[in-house]
Amino acid sequence: MTRQARALETRAVIIRAAADVFDAVGYGGASMADICVAAGLTKGALYFHFASKEALALAVIDAQHKRAIGLGDELLHSEQPGLHVLLQMTFELGKQVRDDPVSRAGIRLTMESSNLSVPVVRPYEDWIAACAVLLQRAILDGDVRADVDVAAAARFISPAFTGVQVVSGVLTGRADLMQRIVEMWSFVLPSLVVPGRWDALRTLPAELADIWG
Repeated sequence: MTRQARALETRAVIIRAAADVFDAVGYGGASMADICVAAGLTKGALYFHFASKEALALAVIDAQHKRAIGLGDELLHSEQPGLHVLLQMTFELGKQVRDDPVSRAGIRLTMESSNLSVPVVRPYEDWIAACAVLLQRAILDGDVRADVDVAAAARFISPAFTGVQVVSGVLTGRADLMQRIVEMWSFVLPSLVVPGRWDALRTLPAELADIWG
């Protein structure tokens, strides 16, 4: 293995270990010493890759965002109807958050970013923008009403999902997250869907929950 490959592997080990620690105790409760122990590395090895706890937290956020954006890009470029893609995205992101420590830690750190010297806004902006694109596509598909305020709906749906997964995490460790996302959509969809399309779309959240649950 080349030196560069070893360095990349070590960096990945550190990010995964840091994610476990940040996920468990948050940014304020984590220490570089804890992360060293979790990664099985010396402080020297850790600081060689990351100069501070903040730099490491930002790396975890970036890793989570890349995973989420990779999923989003794949779905955005699919030929499925926009509303189907939007709902599918929430369930797939829910699965990431439920099952992947890096995703959980990245989202927790993003919400705790007031502790950081650098504002973390891009994840929110990217997902709000993705929601707006998909809602506009859904209008053209004939599934979402043409009079829906797309920007306002996008600004609501993205933080609504964030709140749902956070509360699910607090109450059940996200064991009930898929059902909570179904409930979220059961309130949101009636305000979006063209009345004539409601019978065809009303069961879509439950169907997706069965796939990703």
